[in-house]
Amino acid sequence: MDYSAANTALWNIVIQLGLIAGAILLCSMLRNKVKAIRSAMMPVAVMAGFLLLALKYTGLIRIDGEIMEILVYHGIALGFIAMSLRVINKDANRRDKAALKSGAIIVSTYMVQGVLGLLISITLGYTLMPNLFKASGLLLPMGYGQGPGQANNVGTSYQNLGFAGGRSFGLAIAAAGYLCACVVGVILLNILARRGSVKPNKRSSDDDLSVGFFQDKNELPVADSVDRLSVQLAMVLVTYLATYLVTRGLTAGIAAISEGLARTVNTLLWGFNFIIGSAVAVLLRMALEAGRKKGIIRRQYQNNYLLNRISGFFFDIMIVAGIASINIEDLSGLWLYFILMAVGGGVVTWFHLKRVCRWAYPDYYYEGLISMYGMMTGTISSGILLLREIDSDFHTPAANNLVSGSSVGIILGAPVLVLVSLAAKSDTMAIVVCLIAAAYLGALLLLLRRISFGKKK
Repeated sequence: MDYSAANTALWNIVIQLGLIAGAILLCSMLRNKVKAIRSAMMPVAVMAGFLLLALKYTGLIRIDGEIMEILVYHGIALGFIAMSLRVINKDANRRDKAALKSGAIIVSTYMVQGVLGLLISITLGYTLMPNLFKASGLLLPMGYGQGPGQANNVGTSYQNLGFAGGRSFGLAIAAAGYLCACVVGVILLNILARRGSVKPNKRSSDDDLSVGFFQDKNELPVADSVDRLSVQLAMVLVTYLATYLVTRGLTAGIAAISEGLARTVNTLLWGFNFIIGSAVAVLLRMALEAGRKKGIIRRQYQNNYLLNRISGFFFDIMIVAGIASINIEDLSGLWLYFILMAVGGGVVTWFHLKRVCRWAYPDYYYEGLISMYGMMTGTISSGILLLREIDSDFHTPAANNLVSGSSVGIILGAPVLVLVSLAAKSDTMAIVVCLIAAAYLGALLLLLRRISFGKKK
């Protein structure tokens, strides 16, 4: 085997990880040294991501987009698996139908974005841009709400149906959404902090930390033959291997039943593998708890402190890689349409979430609002990075709501795929789909109010 620099397959991943690590260290030092940066509440991972993005376009460094996308994809799953393995204090973790509420919020936000996008595309299509593909307004919820994967898929589909540059436009909307989450989200955090609504970095001071902060009773002893961190990483990686096997089995089974269904569903399963990973992690956690209750297992293998650190590590890598892999070239063409979609999407998403998150998360309103805004304009990773500025150790259920809500959102959001297909059939159907989306939005809001307040007015 060639171990020299000529073997790019051997060294390229090391180089890209080294660039990410160097950017994180540099930005961490800058944040600690420069008060203005520290006061701005800009997360270190976001700073590092934009630093690499700037260096990429100045030609000083070469970013491998494929490796960065791989890191983002696996980082989401590994981070949420680590979070889902944590031992939960059931008395302090009241579910209160949080999964159903979060799912209704997610899909209602899709509908808000879809209605706005269609209103913009239909209006421009009948006035200033008569050749505009009317159904392309649905790329707003695909790019903002569901991320670059779905924006790429639907954009390509619309391009094949006559929307020139549809794939690039979809990716441009997804890139704008991520920038909205990272930049506008940080600005909103600063505004809330100045008003006293949130407090940055809700951490206990080092002097107040007790042994219980780092470990629970009956955990593996520190002097054991295997390092405690190794055990945590082993559980995370074994769970991810099981996630791969489960997803592969599901996709193979669906393909055996129906090739047409497989083309639609299998991409979704692999794209949302972090949900399957979280479910597998929860099953492992429940199995370990059952083993301890029956006396089969004597020790608690999970260490919440280390699992938090592992999830934080993967989220930081994922955030930096995600920002560094943005391609500015995707923003070319259709500028008026693009600006209206990008700005309008960020504004309506914020005001919609301000209302519904107050219904659903009265005990942790701002954590729920900020995390949902980050996810519904970017991805789950951007929701996590904003949340970590005000709930760094995930004391509230806000982070878990993003995962559980996404799971329920797949069921409640099933009509979205049908609407995307119907809207592309004709200009008239695009108008009809806009009306259907508005009606479904109303139904979701009624459902959310009912599960949030019951029968009380």
